[in-house]
Amino acid sequence: MVSPQTVSQIEKLIEADKKHYLHPTTVPSLFQKNGPKIIFQEGKGIRVTDIKGDTFIDGVSMLWNVNLGHGNQELAQAAYDQMSSIAYSSSFYGYTNQNAVRLAEKVVSLAPGDLSAVFFTSGGSESNDTAFKLARFYWNLKGRPSKKKIISITRSYHGATVSAGTATGIDAFHNFAGSRDIDIINARGHVTNCELGDKTDPNYVGCIRDTIEKLGSENIAAVILEPIQGAGGVHVSPDGYLKAVKDLCQANDILLIADEVICGFGRTGKWFGMDNWNVVPDIMSVAKGITSGYAQLGGVLVNQEIRDTIVEYDQILGHGFTYSGHPTACAVALKNIEIFERDNLLENVNNMETVLKKGFAYLADKHQHFTKPRAVGLLAGFDLQADGDTDTPFEQSIRAAAFVVEHCFNNKLILRAADFEEGKNIVAIAPPLIINKEEVEEIISIVDDALTAFERTL
Repeated sequence: MVSPQTVSQIEKLIEADKKHYLHPTTVPSLFQKNGPKIIFQEGKGIRVTDIKGDTFIDGVSMLWNVNLGHGNQELAQAAYDQMSSIAYSSSFYGYTNQNAVRLAEKVVSLAPGDLSAVFFTSGGSESNDTAFKLARFYWNLKGRPSKKKIISITRSYHGATVSAGTATGIDAFHNFAGSRDIDIINARGHVTNCELGDKTDPNYVGCIRDTIEKLGSENIAAVILEPIQGAGGVHVSPDGYLKAVKDLCQANDILLIADEVICGFGRTGKWFGMDNWNVVPDIMSVAKGITSGYAQLGGVLVNQEIRDTIVEYDQILGHGFTYSGHPTACAVALKNIEIFERDNLLENVNNMETVLKKGFAYLADKHQHFTKPRAVGLLAGFDLQADGDTDTPFEQSIRAAAFVVEHCFNNKLILRAADFEEGKNIVAIAPPLIINKEEVEEIISIVDDALTAFERTL
């Protein structure tokens, strides 16, 4: 029971929020009408508690990033200890700090192939913008300045800054302010045969290979893609696709950028998503899970050739962020990785993937509209369709994913809908990687109830 005094305080907080806080990725008019959906107060493990005292399962790790769960005291202590020593120091002008150096060395040791150096950022959008700039800079240094264009693919999400937002294959992020990077092109995604060279495929026009042929490889710096698309709807790269794109890039002197902002640091059951397909990118963007969301940190890894080329540059490197190599954020990241290794979290992720898939099989048997379940590690999702056998979507007026997500929320489970694409009703599930069998089954039970409630509306 919330006391009258607490109710008054909450009401004041809501009014202040509506008056003074512009929220990201939120419908402003609806927010002004309804106020905040939830005001988070505290968290422990896979659960969060709001200001009213209601507790929810965090079924999407907030924004795919709270990999070690909420309320981890070791991460908090690592931040406190570093702040008590020196909270911040600059990485400009050749300055450095021990944590940034140690973290760079550690991340490189975990990364695939010959990725050998890191440029630190504050988050995923900055990482992808940095990846684009480093790719273009590299080709400039190699005497090929015309190689400026970046190719991304449909349904991708790479961030919300100008360049990363342009690379994002979701229209809302293009329409926001009319700002675009004119050298970024969005190609048709996940068409393996096309990237292997099958021009008879009906999806060939607009694929990456077709785009390269039309623009000329001499004008293209890089291709960027997520091994598993997150915000776009948890779309898993088809078998053979990543290798086909990698081979295509190599044959055309084009760099391959892997956006591992969501997939990295254990989310898929391996350190990095690309490891699931044994494909090594030339550049790799990371963020989110590197600190489990406890501090703002991202990074861009580059291969040995790019690193060796850049370090020969004899003028100032005209790029960087105030918080590049932030010592407190790096301390949290080091502790985060230490806990992963000590507690063998990757094994838990793979074990819980099995439990989650078993739950999905149960839901598929029981609910005819539950279709296309997929999970790689604890990055998972499913579609809701009028008829899965014929791949028939619901009419646009039936917002199935939104209904299921709202019903789950009312039953104290936070999930995420991906219904921005016409005809698509996708629900994403990506809980903290510390989740156990009973907690996965609890999620399945709540989703089961939501699906039953949805079917009653049809």
